[in-house]
Formats: sequence, structure tokens, C-alpha cells
Amino acid sequence: MSATTWVKAGAASLLGALAISGCGGNDDQSAGGEAKTRVIVSAAASLTEALTSCQREIDGVDPKLSFAGSDELAAQIRQGVKPDVYLAANTKLPAELAREGLVGDPIEFASNELVVAVPADSEIDAIDDLTKRDTTIVLGTKEVPFGSYARTVLSRLPGRQSTAILDNVRSEEPDVKSAVGKLLQGAADATFTYNTDVTAAGGKLKAVKLPDDLQPIVAYGGAVVDGASQPQAAMSYLDSVTSGACERALRDAGFGPPPAP
Repeated sequence: MSATTWVKAGAASLLGALAISGCGGNDDQSAGGEAKTRVIVSAAASLTEALTSCQREIDGVDPKLSFAGSDELAAQIRQGVKPDVYLAANTKLPAELAREGLVGDPIEFASNELVVAVPADSEIDAIDDLTKRDTTIVLGTKEVPFGSYARTVLSRLPGRQSTAILDNVRSEEPDVKSAVGKLLQGAADATFTYNTDVTAAGGKLKAVKLPDDLQPIVAYGGAVVDGASQPQAAMSYLDSVTSGACERALRDAGFGPPPAP
């Protein structure tokens, strides 16, 4: 499937979700019987576990979650898909969409740590081990945030070391779940991903820490989409990831607070 076809298929899927959801009806209720407003949330795949766990805890809001690579979700918005909220694994994409008039003012709501993820029984324990012959590595595509962060790390290594690691790359994946899935299936030895995704693997993976001088700043940004069908409820959801139930879920999942200015 070409990249264009992939994005069109993803956009069609989200449009279907919007149609099924009725664009913002009060289709759910809180425990006390209060009607909840349905909000469509397009979020980076690395947020899956955290945002799913807090889904029913937001007062007055019934979020319907759609997860994919941040770049794919941004492409859908550019093609005319209108979720209510967009949450990305970087701040670059929300800022670009804001300049294009497609989302409101972005906010930063979380941080993460990039690591080398390997199977729990792997002998890989340092980034230099990725240079060894017959080591199979998967990366994110350069457009998706975790792939871009990985390339930042590689650009800070000596040229020979970076080249040796790139020579061991066997595939480029569209989101973190695809990359982690390759490790869990035994189809790869290592990938660069977020520490929270290693935690979410429930002990099946281990994280190899990167030296501080290689670590990129991993900040998550979000915004209400311009023309959202439920702008007030969308803002309530965004508030929840900064200071409510979903903010607590993010911290429980291992995400840090937004980086200091």
C-alpha cells in the first residue's frame, strides 16, 4: 500500500468513526446519570494505554479515541477530516497545523524518554551493540515523531557508528505500536521507541537507556481542531490531559510533565 493510499484509508476509517458517532451527540452517561458529550480524539499511538485507561473518568465528556502515527493523523486533518482534538508525540506537527489555520493554539501536555527497546532476554545493553553485524533494527519513518527522534540520536553519534546502525535497519514503521510489535513477534532485535511503550509491554521488553548527550527532548503537543463539532467539550478533554483524570493516567503510565520552557 502506498503512503497516499494508507493515509486515505486512515482518513476513511476516521470519517466512518465520525459518522457512527453522530458528530457529538450525548450518547453516554456518567455514573450519576449526567449526559456526556461525545468527543472524537485523534492521538499518537504511544498514548494508547494511558488515554484508554482514563476514557470514562472525564466529567461530561465521552471520548472516542483513534490512534495512529502523529504524522498520519495530521495528514488526515489536512485532507479535511475533523476530529475534535489532536494529540501528537511532538510539538512540531500541532504548531504547523496551527499556522495553517487547522487547529487552535497548541499546548504542551507531557514528555517522554527515548530508549532502545529490546526483548527482555536480549544481550543488547548499550547503543554501541546496535552496530554489530546481524543485529536487526526497526526504525520509525522519518516523518513520524519517534522516527525523527531516533534520527536525532543517530546524528549525534560519530559517523561510522551511525552508519553501522543504519546498515542494520531492516524496516521503517509508521507508528510505535508497529515497531514494538516487530520486537514482540521476534522479527527484530531492537528499535528506538519511548520508555512508556516498554513499560506497556508488561515485562516482555527492556529499555536500554541512552546517554544524556544523545537524548532528544520528547514533548507532546495537542490542540482543539478548528471547526470541531464540540469545541467546549474538546477543550474540557484537553484540560483533562493537562490537569485532570488523563493527566494522572499519563503520569501513571510513565509520561513526565511538559518540558520546562
